[in-house]
Amino acid sequence: MQFKNPEILYFLFLLVIPILVHLFQLRRFKKEYFTNVRFLKELAIQTRKSSQLKKWLLLLTRLLLLTFLILAFAQPIFKAKDSASATNELFIILDNSHSMQAKGQKGELLKRTVQELLETVPENQNFTLYTADESFVNTDIKSIQKELQNIKYSSSSFQLDNHFAKINSKKSILGKDIVVITDAIGLSQTAIKKPDSTWNTFYVIPKSEQKNNVSIDSVFIQQTLDNFYEINVTLTAHGKTDVELPVALYNKSNLIAKTLTTFDTKQKNLLFTIPKEDFHGYVSIEDNGLTYDNTYYFSITKPEKLNVISIGTTVKSNFLTRIYTPDEFNYSNYELAALDYNQLEKQETVILNELEEIPNALQITLKSFVGKGGNLIVIPSNKTNPQALTQVIRTLGAVSFGNLESNEKLITKISFSHPLFNSVFEKKTDNFQYPGTKSNFPVNSQYPPILSYQDQSAFLTGFQNGFGKVYVFSGAINKENSNFQNSPIIVPTFYNMAQNSLLTGVVALTIGNSNVFFIDAALEKDDIISIADGEQSFIPIQQIVNNKVKIALTNLPLDAGNYSILKKETPIKNISLNFDRQESNLFENNSTLLKDENVATNLASVFDTLQTDRTDQQIWKWFVLFALLFIVLEILIQKFVK
Repeated sequence: MQFKNPEILYFLFLLVIPILVHLFQLRRFKKEYFTNVRFLKELAIQTRKSSQLKKWLLLLTRLLLLTFLILAFAQPIFKAKDSASATNELFIILDNSHSMQAKGQKGELLKRTVQELLETVPENQNFTLYTADESFVNTDIKSIQKELQNIKYSSSSFQLDNHFAKINSKKSILGKDIVVITDAIGLSQTAIKKPDSTWNTFYVIPKSEQKNNVSIDSVFIQQTLDNFYEINVTLTAHGKTDVELPVALYNKSNLIAKTLTTFDTKQKNLLFTIPKEDFHGYVSIEDNGLTYDNTYYFSITKPEKLNVISIGTTVKSNFLTRIYTPDEFNYSNYELAALDYNQLEKQETVILNELEEIPNALQITLKSFVGKGGNLIVIPSNKTNPQALTQVIRTLGAVSFGNLESNEKLITKISFSHPLFNSVFEKKTDNFQYPGTKSNFPVNSQYPPILSYQDQSAFLTGFQNGFGKVYVFSGAINKENSNFQNSPIIVPTFYNMAQNSLLTGVVALTIGNSNVFFIDAALEKDDIISIADGEQSFIPIQQIVNNKVKIALTNLPLDAGNYSILKKETPIKNISLNFDRQESNLFENNSTLLKDENVATNLASVFDTLQTDRTDQQIWKWFVLFALLFIVLEILIQKFVK
């Protein structure tokens, strides 16, 4: 037991006062007996004995009364078992990702959690609250009540390690209490590792009652017909697959097609045929699980002709005319001596086809071209100086060439996951007619190969430089050195290398990703590009690059939907944005990773624990009660003891 006001205990010397009074009352006096009262002697002796007992009882009650009264003013307490943490800073990390849209016993997990925060957090408690999008620093529950009630789901997944890093950056001599509220979807072992082991961390895991969910994962053009597009809609069922769902396709607000589908496998592909024209709409399903992934917005814009130029001899470049056809490309070939460098700025793709030398002026122009978003394809000549070629490529990326090797190699491996091929093959295959080369330059690159030889060395590699892409072959592909021109894989390879981010085909961007693309728009000095959906509009990060505008979308917009790119309020391009589907699987609950952590059933138990463990037990009231008790005892003694 300890005392808040131990100096009050000095007043215990006042206990001397009742003792002195008692001693004064016990002084002996000489008694004279008269004959007429002598017969009362025996009664007087008995009365004196009773009076002595009464005085001792009164002395005891007064001493105890005064003692308990003084002790009460000294405020005795039993120290809390965790009193050292009473001054800790409180941090609350709230998961507001889309998986918290799942329904628990009392409704959506996020909304119910917000209500518990409002009901549970003490009004006088200062804390800092982090969500994926917002931070409320050193506040109290009343001050942010409105903001909490209006909280929205975040396009970002729950990144606990990022929040821990924020907290760790706030240097303070005070300890830290951290309350993490998450459904543990996508939680990793690395994320729960605390930067400081002294942190007192509690986890509250709200549980969803319904885990089954169906999501629309992607939409792409399966094939292009003369007058129609055949589009593929991919659905994924998480949990039970024996469900029957209605699926609807809309162009703007007009219903184009509707069907009913069942799941015999986890993933289902549906095909729809739509007219070959601009499309600005969405696919929707009716599902009882999460709602954010029940709609997939996408736009299809009539493909624009891309400008492609190759630099090299006409004979060696003839194969490109069969790939870059006039209906989709503005293709032209120039020999180096006849090249007008000013034309390069107007191109989307430049191909250096077996040039023996690359002049310095062309090197400078190409570096600027790639930096502004152009695609560069480099096919070396057998007569190229590898050191000189390395010097050129080194200005763009970490690729170097060794000396020419004259030995035949087969091209046996395709990187199916690379963007060049991710929509080319229906399934992976390792049984195809292998093309090869008779000679090649060994390529040393830190970038993964796109096409590889049988010895795992790179035949084709590529990398990003700024907003442009660079593709490098390790050997010449003319018919004397290679049969690559006769391989079916040459068409998708060169076709996709010429594509860039001018938003052609199906446009369905993901909110939260670093979406950077170009649009053809001639802007004047004060012109600004804006993006709107009819209800909201915003101005994206933009930069004029030659006759194009580079648009960068980071965390905007906040809502999925169909948007129009506007120039002076005039629509010039349609885009669609969707939320990432990575939190659609509610079975990826990793709460088992928290087995060694403090996991609470609800918020109320967390704050009860904090208050109980850190609140001193004050017992001064009991001493006051005892003091009152001895007052009553003294009154009773005075009244009934003779």
